[in-house]
Amino acid sequence: MTPQPSDKSRSEEESLAEREDPYNVKQASRIYFLPNLMTAGNLFCGFMAIVSCIQARLAETALTFEYRGQSNGEHYRNAVYLIFGAAAFDALDGRLARMGGRESLFGAEFDSIADVVSFGLAPALLMFYLILSPSQGQLWFRDIGWFIGFVYLLCAAMRLARFNVITNPLLRPGKKDSNKDFVGLPVPAAAATVASVVLLLLNLAEHDKSLQSWAFALPFFMLLVAVLMVSTIRYPSGKTIDLQTRTRVRTFIAALAIILLFVQFRQYALFIVCVGYIFFGLLRHLRRSRAAAGSRRQHSE
Repeated sequence: MTPQPSDKSRSEEESLAEREDPYNVKQASRIYFLPNLMTAGNLFCGFMAIVSCIQARLAETALTFEYRGQSNGEHYRNAVYLIFGAAAFDALDGRLARMGGRESLFGAEFDSIADVVSFGLAPALLMFYLILSPSQGQLWFRDIGWFIGFVYLLCAAMRLARFNVITNPLLRPGKKDSNKDFVGLPVPAAAATVASVVLLLLNLAEHDKSLQSWAFALPFFMLLVAVLMVSTIRYPSGKTIDLQTRTRVRTFIAALAIILLFVQFRQYALFIVCVGYIFFGLLRHLRRSRAAAGSRRQHSE
């Protein structure tokens, strides 16, 4: 006769199953200190970036062209750095949660709400106040800046909502997607692109230069960034890189050289890196689509 499990062992198994069930009320609503502290830091940076955008606008309308001792360009630059700070906190909260096995549905939802503020609303204000403003030499920007800023914010919110849906444990119980790529341009990368355009414009203004006729392309580029967020084009995530990742000496030296060039020419390098990341995903998607179409034609023949 096979021994029957005791009531104690059954209750222990049930308790373990409840703890591992992401839809258990206690498990889903748990607030883990370190990951959620990073998310709070993300939200704080996003809020302060919005405040910096408003302060920049106040500096533009002030008689001294300053607010709290800083010019509008300095306030915009502060907003950009705060968005980068939010991106750093956003990268840390996910890694800390995964490393400690402290992921919860509450943490995922809190992270998305913070991302809407830091990578949705703050870049949209930068877009409206500076990138798509008449100061770029195009008066008609005043009529469309608010609309493109809202489209960007809408796409960012939809991108985050879709991410929460496709990563929900209910869709793949007990399974995880083996493909680590992002589906659509990640929201922090989109925000970094907007921030890089701001740094580029500020740097040109400091040297009494402008984009001139190139400014005409800014609304279309901003719309492209917004649409790519809700597209199905896959972008590399870098989640496979950790402390155990190995590399060759030549690759390490090349990466170090790129980092040094990035620091030295950060106003231009950041924009080039962001644009390169965007078009890398686009070109890779086109290449894979052509390869898939070619293989289908071969099979049909």
